[in-house]
Amino acid sequence: MLATEVLGSERAHPGPAVALLHGFTQTRRSWGPVADGLAASRRVVLVDVPGHGGSCDQRLNLWSAGRELVHSVGPADLVGYSMGARICLHAALAAPDQVPRLILVGATAGIADPGARAERQADDEALADSIERGGNRALPEFFERWLAGPLFRGLSVEAADLDARRANTAAGLSAALRLCGTGTQEPLDDRLGQLTMPVLLVAGERDAKFRAEAERLATGIPGGSLAVVEGAGHACHLERPDAFLALVEAWLTRTQPAPA
Repeated sequence: MLATEVLGSERAHPGPAVALLHGFTQTRRSWGPVADGLAASRRVVLVDVPGHGGSCDQRLNLWSAGRELVHSVGPADLVGYSMGARICLHAALAAPDQVPRLILVGATAGIADPGARAERQADDEALADSIERGGNRALPEFFERWLAGPLFRGLSVEAADLDARRANTAAGLSAALRLCGTGTQEPLDDRLGQLTMPVLLVAGERDAKFRAEAERLATGIPGGSLAVVEGAGHACHLERPDAFLALVEAWLTRTQPAPA
């Protein structure tokens, strides 16, 4: 089972919960005001993805992580960011009857070119080796380097939430990269038509690469739609949580879940 934390009760908020899956180096606590905002009107399940936080000892690839997610949270609307989005996408394909609605933030269907995919996998492996060699004592320095990258330049110190990231381990993070990193994901473009539930693709306005990917996925998924968070980059839900929460709430309100 993946480590989870539930906000709200089924009695107060009946029906499917909303499960939130974070990105690489984060934990279930990293959703901050987005989780609190959703929990005001819905039951929210915060999930530590494999190799992170309370799930640091879990060694699962994307397909097994998707199945374990469904097993851990039951029927739920899934919201995933980056690595969490990859896991949610695989969960929706593996068990569509358990995923009434799907929201993917900063997502990709995989790298289509075999050479580019192999190169990315080699980069992920090299990063995993580096994290492993440094061990837990070197993680604070690694987190600073990671957050200094171009994807996260728009994050404030508060939104970056280093305290939540320090709950991770070097062994868990390196395993997560090797098993659930971008390079490990087989291209899923030819399977997007199997997604029968409503799907929302979210990207930050300033995140050109993932915005283009979100646009492409929205057209390839039968029930897909696109939402862009203005003035935000890759971690759009952390850079502009109020704007992100507003568009997610609006979409959930007007969108009927797929029948179980």
